[in-house]
Amino acid sequence: MSVSTCSARRAGCADSFVLLASCPDRPGIVAAVTTFIAEHGGNILDLEQHVAVEDQMFFMRVEIARSGFSLGAAGFVPAFAPVAARFSMAWDIRDASTRQRMAIAVTREPHCLYDILARWQSGEWAVEIPLVFANRDDLRPVAAQFGIPMFVFPKTPENRLEQEQRELELLDTHRIDFIVLARYMQILSPAFIARYPNRILNIHHSFLPAFAGARPYHAAYERGVKIVGATSHYVTDELDRGPIIEQDVIRISHKDSVADMIRKGRDNEKIVLARAIRAHLEHRILVYRNRTVVFG
Repeated sequence: MSVSTCSARRAGCADSFVLLASCPDRPGIVAAVTTFIAEHGGNILDLEQHVAVEDQMFFMRVEIARSGFSLGAAGFVPAFAPVAARFSMAWDIRDASTRQRMAIAVTREPHCLYDILARWQSGEWAVEIPLVFANRDDLRPVAAQFGIPMFVFPKTPENRLEQEQRELELLDTHRIDFIVLARYMQILSPAFIARYPNRILNIHHSFLPAFAGARPYHAAYERGVKIVGATSHYVTDELDRGPIIEQDVIRISHKDSVADMIRKGRDNEKIVLARAIRAHLEHRILVYRNRTVVFG
C-alpha cells in the first residue's frame, strides 16, 4: 500500500488513526477503549457508538489524533489486543493519513465515471486513481481526458475467468485498495470478490427486483412509478444483495417522460455513489452480517 501524508483534512485524508470495533453489548466498553487511548497519550477527535438492540451488538468508531499518541498502527495491534479479547471484539485500526488507491470499473455509461473523476481532480477526495478498467473501449476518451490510463478486458462466457485473472494481476501490480463499479455491467466471480471483501462498491437503480432486465425505466414508466431510487452497496456473491451503504430517491410525476426518469435516475446514481465512496474513504463503515453501520 502506498503511503502519502495529506496536508488538508478532507475525505479519506486526516492526520489521525481510526478504530472500528464491534462486539456483544455490555457495560464498560467505551470506558475501556477511551482509558486505553488516554494511557497512551491519545487525543480523541471523534467518537460515535451504536447499539443494535435486537442483536445486542455494540458498534464504535473512534478517531484518534496522531500527534502525541505513543502508538503507531503496528504498535496499536498488540497493545490493544487484551482490551479487544476482554470484550470478544472484532476490530480494525486504520491510518487515515494513508491515501487509498482506488480502481474504477466501467462499461459504457459515462455519468458515474465523469462524476468520480471530477471530484478527484478538484481535490474533493484525497484518493489515488491509478487506473480504470473495462470490458469495452467506449469510455477510453473520458479516462484520457483526466489523464487516467484505461485497460480493456473484453469478456465472453468462455474467457471470463481468464480475463478476471488478468484484471487481478493488474490490480495487484498497482496496489489497489478498493474498487468502484461505476455502472460496470459484468458479474464478478466469487474468486474475484474474495480478493476484495467489503472493498468493491457497486451502484444501481433501486427498481430491483420489481423491474429487472435491460429496460427497467421503461417498465417503471409503464407502471407509473412515483419515485426513482439508487442503491450503493458492497459486492458479495449474491448479485445486488450485498451490504447497503447508501440509498436515495427522487420524486417522479406524471409529467416525466422515460427520458426524464433516466436523467433523474442517473443524477441520483452519481450522488449516491459519491456518498458511499466518501464514507468508505473516511473509514465510517462497519459491516455486520449483511448490514452496515455507517457513522455520520
